[in-house]
Amino acid sequence: MIRCRGRDEGRPVGSAAPRSAPASYLPDCAGAYVLAIALPAALRMTISRRADRGAAVLPAGRYLYCGSARGPGGLRARIARHLRRRKTLRWHVDRLTTRGRVVAVWAIPDGDECALVASLAGLPVPLPGFGSSDCRGCASHLLAWPDGVDLPLGPPTLRLV
Repeated sequence: MIRCRGRDEGRPVGSAAPRSAPASYLPDCAGAYVLAIALPAALRMTISRRADRGAAVLPAGRYLYCGSARGPGGLRARIARHLRRRKTLRWHVDRLTTRGRVVAVWAIPDGDECALVASLAGLPVPLPGFGSSDCRGCASHLLAWPDGVDLPLGPPTLRLV
């Protein structure tokens, strides 16, 4: 069982939650996470004003988004926001979570989003620069998840299908 360091009240995230578990199951400490998103239809996106990163079409399919939660409410608050369908579109991933469906979440207290991307090396990068505009080392924080590819992440913290 993994708990938030320095918090006796941290919630366990070492095993998968029940299918219907809400985001309140997640810890409220800082960390990183992976969202598995099923996109049912192609989505036209603009991820930058730069000419080399203009509009692109993201095909229907399965995607993994690696992010971080360092603000108030930590992982619980950030992931709960991603699970909401109605929200202000603030980040690149908001376009996916409002058009697609989050089907699983891996929450890693004290984790690092770039380390998660590195652990998923070899997966295709569908849109360079997606979610990584402030990152110098990652081509993207969005990866395609082809059918039949196993992930080195263990069981999801939340399974939402």
